[in-house]
Amino acid sequence: MRRSLLFTAPILILLFLSLLIQPLTSQTPVEEPQRDYEFQEENQECLKCHGHTYYYYYNDWIEREVKERMNPYCIVDSAEFYISNHWNFRCVDCHSEDYADFPHAGELRMEPIYECLDCHGGDDHYAQYNFEGIDEEFHKSVHSSKHSEEFTCWMCHSPHTYRINARTNKNMQEFILYDNEICLSCHANTSKYQLLTTLDNPNILDKHDWLPNQGLHFKNVRCIECHAEINNDLLVAHNIQPKEKAVKRCVDCHSKNSMLLTSLYKMQFTDQRSLTGFSNAAMLEEAYIIGANRNYYLNRLSVVLFGLVLLLITVHAVLRSTIKHS
Repeated sequence: MRRSLLFTAPILILLFLSLLIQPLTSQTPVEEPQRDYEFQEENQECLKCHGHTYYYYYNDWIEREVKERMNPYCIVDSAEFYISNHWNFRCVDCHSEDYADFPHAGELRMEPIYECLDCHGGDDHYAQYNFEGIDEEFHKSVHSSKHSEEFTCWMCHSPHTYRINARTNKNMQEFILYDNEICLSCHANTSKYQLLTTLDNPNILDKHDWLPNQGLHFKNVRCIECHAEINNDLLVAHNIQPKEKAVKRCVDCHSKNSMLLTSLYKMQFTDQRSLTGFSNAAMLEEAYIIGANRNYYLNRLSVVLFGLVLLLITVHAVLRSTIKHS
């Protein structure tokens, strides 16, 4: 009986402490402030056509109403637009007011598209987001250096749908999925990918077949964690590195000084241990990461148990030797 307790007690203690690796705090949704859509009625003049798969107009030549298909690349999802970052814009804030006339003039297709810095650059109101730094990092990335002016901000951040996630969404699984879908909108979409190149679009799964537990990694980290150079001055890294520089060493993430603390967990990071002794406790709100979430108390307990085992072995050996020689 005593021998049974001697072996089971440490195991029960370890099992109890291991339960502490479950998420320590519950996720609470962020309440969105009430929005006043002051330009909704004005924008509807555009969205009554561009918000639908089909549109109608009166053809004076044949003197009847005609139903046409809308170019799928010119459709704007109004539901997505009104939860995007640009929800309180008029369509003509970015597009020519000449679009008010229908049929639209053909030369309007040549209208230059605004870039982020045209609005956000040099504005103290947006200084905290460091758009100039983002632009500088982007132009160092393979997206810009390999594709020059053909690759713009809008390739990843649609002005009609893009919304910030990492610093506002408390549900990490949601913003990981959202951010990764931005990458996959090209890298898993041949027609969009080949707007910039004639090369075949490589299969993402095949290119990552070296990665253990591939599905878990894709679900729990963003593409940019491994493919973008970390910049402590930016909330989100934008310098996408050549594939040869992608992170491939497990220890870069699975260690106490995990690089995830300066990327994925930048918003939640605290260098203090949790009350239960875990390092990098912010990570535990979502998952237990082997090597990155070491527990101070479990480490100490394992040293004590190991020491006790060595002590018992030593005492046992001494007693056997003494008895034998006596």
